[in-house]
Amino acid sequence: MQRQKEMGSGNTSEPEYAPARTVNAGAHRVGISTDEVTEYYSEWSQDGKYEQDLCPERYKGPSIAAGVVAEYFRHNVNYVNILDVAAGTGFLGEKLQARGFKHLDALDPAEGMLEEARKKNIYTNFFCEFLDGNRLPIDDDTYDCCVISGGMGEGHIPCDGLHELIRITKPGGLVCIVMCEDYLFEVVEYKDRLEKLMQQLEDDGKWKQISRDVVRQYCFDYNGVIFNFMICLHNRKC
Repeated sequence: MQRQKEMGSGNTSEPEYAPARTVNAGAHRVGISTDEVTEYYSEWSQDGKYEQDLCPERYKGPSIAAGVVAEYFRHNVNYVNILDVAAGTGFLGEKLQARGFKHLDALDPAEGMLEEARKKNIYTNFFCEFLDGNRLPIDDDTYDCCVISGGMGEGHIPCDGLHELIRITKPGGLVCIVMCEDYLFEVVEYKDRLEKLMQQLEDDGKWKQISRDVVRQYCFDYNGVIFNFMICLHNRKC
């Protein structure tokens, strides 16, 4: 598979990062169920442990995603409605707020994570929901942008979740997915499926891929991949 662009540098493989790396891997262990994922994150969020383990030096996904979204909407930041999908404790929301975005909602299936996010006064609406392809309690064409940072993985958002992202994002809006590159090849749900579905949705006139970029040290010493899609107008070719 062609890797179109690679950016970033750094080293997060030092021994002191090993415990946090192990805890993070537990949330993505092979065979983990969606219910187990939700429970795992809720427990991990307690007492600030999640935020300590995935501090910005180790987990750069939120900074990367916020930069991409800010560049796309650089001319109208104040009016953009954004859904932070797999919002967790609000890492990405904090980065977006710092860049001037004012209209932010959060979606995450782990209530414990959302409880931490509520304390930060970043988001207006909270949806304790799993993005699995079933209809969310959100109207069509609600958001200018749906953005995911860290929500993809074993037992996490399945391929079918893409359909809901398209439904709730306005025509001309942005869907940004930032994830570990290795998951494209190692997670059974995504291997030979996720990017094929992305392409099929483009062929069907649902969205158009703007870019596919690889970034270094997205999380610890793992590379990430950024997918950006523009939603098409009423299923017409963009």
